[in-house]
Amino acid sequence: MTLMANGQSAAYCGPPARPDSLWPAWNGDPWLIAALLVLAVAGGVLAVRRGAKAGLRNPALLGAWLLAFALFVTPLCAMAVALFSVRAVSHLVLVAVLAPLLAYGLGGKRLTGGLTAASIVHAVIFWFWHAPSPYTAALSHDGVYWLMQLTLLTSGVWFWRALMARWRDVAAVAGTLAGFAAQMGLLGALIAFAPDPLYAPHAASTAVWGLSALEDQQLAGLIMWVPGVLPYLIALGLAVASALNEGERGRAK
Repeated sequence: MTLMANGQSAAYCGPPARPDSLWPAWNGDPWLIAALLVLAVAGGVLAVRRGAKAGLRNPALLGAWLLAFALFVTPLCAMAVALFSVRAVSHLVLVAVLAPLLAYGLGGKRLTGGLTAASIVHAVIFWFWHAPSPYTAALSHDGVYWLMQLTLLTSGVWFWRALMARWRDVAAVAGTLAGFAAQMGLLGALIAFAPDPLYAPHAASTAVWGLSALEDQQLAGLIMWVPGVLPYLIALGLAVASALNEGERGRAK
């Protein structure tokens, strides 16, 4: 954990990023860099073992690694300290893009059930970390910060692996994705229409970006409410298209 000039603890990634000092705001945490290097090596070993049989799984793993690097090493991490709207984008990328890429890229034995449990746990964790008190705690202590990130990611991977295991059950997939998109939209609406700023860590860091704390919060809510549901709707479209293709192949045989 770093300390600011006034002696107070700063969020992971350091002080809130400012437009005039954005480029130097890279995260050089040696433990994080070492972990990413270990994961890169492990992914490379897995890719070699799979060979040409991997299909799109190796590119999916690479995409997940690059997204993790972007979220936690580049200045996006410090921007998420400054702006709750950037934090909302970061969390959506984590659970709705990185998590499914990782779930698909890892391959292996798929879950045979538990889609309902995975959906509920993942949703509860997402809502929990976006409540003001847990969110403030996460930005005040590095251990709590990583607990937030890892529980969001692992529950997201569980959710997507359970969903992929039921991919041919279009009704189950459609119901799950529609429900998850709806709860994401509801959370976004509650945040967007809150009459007062809810997230104290961003109270003093949004003005340099031309936003009040309330405007930044409203923008974050809109991001969750509208763009935030798109990955789930895209996944629904892919599931339906896959089912239609399988139906056509079945009729052709």
